Amino acid sequence: MVDNRYATALVIGSVLSLLASVYLSVAVGTQHWYQYRSPPPSNDANNGSDLRELREQFGSEDVPETQYSQALFRLNGSLGLWWRCIVISQQDSKTLSQCEAFTLPQQFEIKYKLLNASGEEDFLRTSLWRCRFIFPLLSLGLVFLAALVGVCACLCRSLTPTLFVGLLHLLAGLCSLATVCCFLAGMDLLHQELELPEGVVSSLGWSLYLALVSSPLQMMAAALFMWAARSHRKNYTRMTAYRVA
Repeated sequence: MVDNRYATALVIGSVLSLLASVYLSVAVGTQHWYQYRSPPPSNDANNGSDLRELREQFGSEDVPETQYSQALFRLNGSLGLWWRCIVISQQDSKTLSQCEAFTLPQQFEIKYKLLNASGEEDFLRTSLWRCRFIFPLLSLGLVFLAALVGVCACLCRSLTPTLFVGLLHLLAGLCSLATVCCFLAGMDLLHQELELPEGVVSSLGWSLYLALVSSPLQMMAAALFMWAARSHRKNYTRMTAYRVA
């Protein structure tokens, strides 16, 4: 028999976990983690040909980081964990965008210092680039595993496995937070290697904030699950001791 306080904590924790999973899933699948606002292009013929060349190279699978980064800077680009997008044309209130997905080899590619493939490997940027791809998947996997353990706990009519569920949610929250930190640190290092053109303004997108919000939600769910498990165990021990006495 579960006390109403513990049942309420479990329900609230489950709702928070579900919200965090939805937020993180939406964040991973969208491209609005980082955005660039470029000034209007000039009427210079050379500038127009440069932009046209950047658009053509943007969709190539083997395009180097320098090329697609310049396209993002100069064509109102937006960047995510899986996607990169540029604005092709803007007419009235309609905006036509071109989006390209990062391939799996690109997610694990090696980053180089000075953005030169013939130079020395930048171990820090390479690690951050790979971690910002792995951590959100690991976070969602931990939540899924926690849900399976929770279902088993319900079938067994025991709150003891709920402590393990809370630990899994705590790890998932840390992974979500690490995703945001790795992404921001990687972008900062990229901007140190490749300076923004004059007039370009960068800003954080709503996808990043969704991922950031999911972390405390998972940690609050973890706290509720662990509190319910530990408190129920203490009360059960006291009741058992009382009955024996």
